[in-house]
Parts: sequence; C-alpha cells; structure tokens
Amino acid sequence: MLRIASRRENSISPLTNVVLNGGFIALALACVLPVVLVIIVSFTHNDSLLSRGYSFFPAKWSLIAYESLFKDYGTILRAYGVSIGITAAGTLLSVLLMALYAYPISRQDYPLRPFFTFFLFFTMLFSGGIVSKYIVFTQGLGLLDNYLSLLLPLLIVPFNVIIMRTFFQTTIHPALIESARIDGAGELRIFIRIVLPLSLPVMATMALFSTILFWNDWFNALLFIREEDKYPVQFLMIRVLNDIQYLRENVQLAAQNPELMRDLPNESLQMAMAVVGMGPILLVYPFFQKYFVKGLTIGAVKG
Repeated sequence: MLRIASRRENSISPLTNVVLNGGFIALALACVLPVVLVIIVSFTHNDSLLSRGYSFFPAKWSLIAYESLFKDYGTILRAYGVSIGITAAGTLLSVLLMALYAYPISRQDYPLRPFFTFFLFFTMLFSGGIVSKYIVFTQGLGLLDNYLSLLLPLLIVPFNVIIMRTFFQTTIHPALIESARIDGAGELRIFIRIVLPLSLPVMATMALFSTILFWNDWFNALLFIREEDKYPVQFLMIRVLNDIQYLRENVQLAAQNPELMRDLPNESLQMAMAVVGMGPILLVYPFFQKYFVKGLTIGAVKG
C-alpha cells in the first residue's frame, strides 16, 4: 500500500504533463525557428525584404546571395580547407594539452599544484592585450602569415581546463591510481590507459567547445594573416561582406550602375554567409551531443 501511494504521489498529472511538454516544445521551436528563418532569408530576394521584411513565406525567392558568394568558388573552397585543417588540428592539440594541464593540478599529491592552479586563474583575470600579443607573435615568434598564429592563441582555455580538473577530481578516484601504481604503471601509462578512457565525456565536451572556438575564430586572422590564400572561411566571409557594403555606400558607383546596386544583395547575403559558416558545426554537433550534458554535470556531484 505504501508503494502504491508513493507511486501515486510522485506521478505527474496529465495536465502537468501537457504543460511541461508544451513548454519544451516552445523552447525547441525558439531554438530552431531562428535558424530556419536565417536559411529562408538567405533565399529571399531584396525586393521582398524591402517590402515585407523578414518572413517565413517570402513573396519572391532568389539565389543571388549564393551566386554572389560562390562566384569565386575556388576561394571559398580553399578557405573551407584552411578552416577545417585549423579546426581539426587545433581541437586535437587543445584537448590533449588541456588534459595534460588539468590532470596534474587535480592530483592532491602534486607538489606544484597550488602554483599552477593560481597561474591558471591569473590568466583568466588578466591578459597582456592585443598590442603585446601582436608584437610577440609577429616580431618575437615570426608567425606573421603562418598557420601557427591561428592555432597557438586558442590552444589553452583556462575555463575549460577548470572543467576538466573538476571532472578528474570527482571521477578518477585516488585509489584507482594507487592500485595502478602498485601494479607497476608509471604516470604516463596511468594517464593514457586509465584516466583518458574514463574521461571520454569531458574530453568530447571540450572537443566540441574547441571545435566551435577554432571554427568561429576570425580575429586572429585579422591580426596575423595577410595572404588571401591563407584566409579561414569566417574571415573571408567578413571581407566579402565589407566589400559588398563598400559597393553599396559608394555614391559614384551607385549613380553609374543603379540596376547593379538595386540587385546587389545585402541582408540575404549576410544570412547566406551565416548558413555557409554554421553548416559544418551543425553537422558535427550531433556526434558530441550524447556526451555534452554528461561531460558538464558528471563532475559537479561527488559521491
């Protein structure tokens, strides 16, 4: 009887179930519909945007934004290749280096743990600034127009290291490490054969964070890349948008070519650029989704 009563007390009423499902559906639509609108606007003609604004049902469709964007498709493909290479290499190196940093400072028996933990927190609060960063990378390291200038600044993210450290502290029990040490395993073997396999959720989560960070980065390209052949796709998109805005704001050119200025895409081009830029991330995210929540929450509760 007590079990039956407990089940009835803990069960969700039909009305509550409907309200919860309706709320989750509304939240899901709030996340999905803006993406759908961006895609639709990218296929909308300028005349429709000027007359009706953004709409899920445009009066006139057009491919002019994508035609303008992919007019020189070789440049787009080359920029995609640069971004994919930088993102893949940067994600692998970043996750490995952050794990190598987070694991020692998660160990209570590591004598330099307080120093490196303080150093990590200090870099979260203070930075040298853009000028010193530019001088170090261009004059000190000589990395102007070098792909390493797109990799090195983003390899270590202090906040991500803290998440990994918390995961190691709450998930990897010291007795497990001690038993492996008694069996003759060294620190490197313990890290590779025990710690990393047990840390797959947080590693996948940090890999997702790093992938998004490297893929969306354009500011380092603005600082350190001068050769167009080495532009990543995000920075190339910004250059294209700036060129289009310059053409639209050029009064003399607009007077000489009024039809060109009228048909030249603006809002639709921005949305087409957003679609091109976010496409790979939308394809990658489902592979990390099952690890995402687990990697962030499993280290938050100990016991």
